[in-house]
Amino acid sequence: MEKIITLTEQNISDEHICCAISDKKCKAGYEAKKDWIKNQFLDGFTFKKLDVRGKVFIEYVPTENAWNPIIAEGYMMINCFWVSGQFQSNGNGKRLYEECLNDSKDKNGIVVITGNKKLPFLTDKKFFQKQGFELCDTAEPHFELWYKKLKKDAPTPKFKDIAKKGVCDNKDGLTAYYTNGCPFTEYYVNTELVNVAKKKGYKLKVIKIASKVQAQNHFVPFTIFSIFKDGQFVTHQILNEGYFDKFIK
Repeated sequence: MEKIITLTEQNISDEHICCAISDKKCKAGYEAKKDWIKNQFLDGFTFKKLDVRGKVFIEYVPTENAWNPIIAEGYMMINCFWVSGQFQSNGNGKRLYEECLNDSKDKNGIVVITGNKKLPFLTDKKFFQKQGFELCDTAEPHFELWYKKLKKDAPTPKFKDIAKKGVCDNKDGLTAYYTNGCPFTEYYVNTELVNVAKKKGYKLKVIKIASKVQAQNHFVPFTIFSIFKDGQFVTHQILNEGYFDKFIK
């Protein structure tokens, strides 16, 4: 059985972070995510992965330091959770989740953002239902907040009101927000999206979410990437040219 590795300031330079391992286009984003993780360590951010060359990892952080607009005092937030391909259906997801559960013993509980159906970049809620999670809040158009209470008197988490309606404050053209919490965003936002928007004649404003405070007051629950058209949320899926026409109409 492969061991589970926890990233630290001492080993992060030598360990891969699972995503975008061989995608040369995303090299800058890959290094930016490593830097982003390093800056989160003091906030209790944890990244654990299986010791394999593949996408088998979990990220979690105390909700007070999570880069999401939620109210969940004393909880642990699962930030990203990915078990791909050949590593699925053999207990790896459960092992990684149990690492989070063990590290959350002093918490009120654990929370995670999912979709109301299976969607790219969001963990499938069916896994958490099997672990005893319950739905506690929703936000337009498809975001759900699930929680597992670990203390009887724990408060019920919820999304901040600002993140409920899927409306941003720029009503003119396209507005894309992103963080370095994903290695794909730097390239696909600042190169691919910029080029395709120009090609198709759309006005585009790109805003990098660069602080925890900014992320905790974002207009939708998912902060890694979001795009709005004339102020209305369109999608949280990172867009390439092929997907642009599917979502931007």
